[in-house]
Amino acid sequence: MAERELHLWSTVAPMSNGEEEQEETGREQGKDIGENSAEIISKLPKEKGWLTEHLYQYENFWYHPSYGLEGIMSIQQHFKPRSDDILLITSPKCGTTWLKALIFTIMNRTRYDFSAHPLLHSSPHDCVPFLELNLFRFNPIVDLECLPSPRLFASHIPFTSLPKSVLTSTCRIVYTCRNPNDVLVSLWHFMTKLRDKELQPFSLQEAFDLFSKGVSPFGPFWDHVLGYWKASQKFPNQMLFLKYEDLKNEPFVYVKRLAEFLGKPFSIEEEGQGMVHETLKLCSFENMSNLEVNKNGTYRAGVKNNVFYRQGKVGDWKNHLTREMIEKLDSLITEKFDGSGIFFKISPN
Repeated sequence: MAERELHLWSTVAPMSNGEEEQEETGREQGKDIGENSAEIISKLPKEKGWLTEHLYQYENFWYHPSYGLEGIMSIQQHFKPRSDDILLITSPKCGTTWLKALIFTIMNRTRYDFSAHPLLHSSPHDCVPFLELNLFRFNPIVDLECLPSPRLFASHIPFTSLPKSVLTSTCRIVYTCRNPNDVLVSLWHFMTKLRDKELQPFSLQEAFDLFSKGVSPFGPFWDHVLGYWKASQKFPNQMLFLKYEDLKNEPFVYVKRLAEFLGKPFSIEEEGQGMVHETLKLCSFENMSNLEVNKNGTYRAGVKNNVFYRQGKVGDWKNHLTREMIEKLDSLITEKFDGSGIFFKISPN
């Protein structure tokens, strides 16, 4: 029973004959939408890509066409949020996998026993699917009404590109960011693993130069972060802004805060029973990265689950960036975040 319920989070439920006909009609309509999107994308400004040949600029942010942009366009037109939806939004490589696991575990802790938990045999990305990279990527008008409430979704969409349907809803948004030095290094490692093998190798220097210009997937990084930071200041009851480094440094404190925001606070009894500790243990990098499903399982289209688990540390940038890179990035980040109230913890304790 548990496996079937989990399946409902990541895919559309099995369809009847009538629903199959509707789905086929939807795919035909989706094909038309896809063709229109391709025409729009072909006319957009472009730069060198990290994963594919080019990144395209849409609404002041940069995207790979098939890995983000087409899905974003579909979300803007067709996503219909519910008031109790929960959206995890991040800039890429800011702890997305970890937060997916934490949110799924917190929201479902009365349904699943830790000894037989879905995360022991399923990827966090199946439990909390991406909107633009999964659900809306392959079917632009996918029907999500079959999913039970509260629905859990994830996205890398910038705040200024959120559909009006989300902005006018009461769904909750959890946003997580990370220090830019580690984001750059982690993103470079991730993209080089998945980069089209027919393209030339992509050096860290190239990644640094593009990142510094704001040309990175779903970037500029600083605009992505600032959009949600400012929104969280205005709407604290609807948006929780977290930093990866804070979660790493004080996991117990911030997981409790996350649970409270989600409307699922840990009771005194649960804390006494070690529920917070068990949640953190289950979702830890050490545990998740050593599970068979995450070591040898496949996410989608030949992408292995293990690409989402590299180190999970703060400060690895020291092993990669040159002094010149560090100085330039520090100056750039100081400039971009000046007066915002955001400060990044760059190194571990």
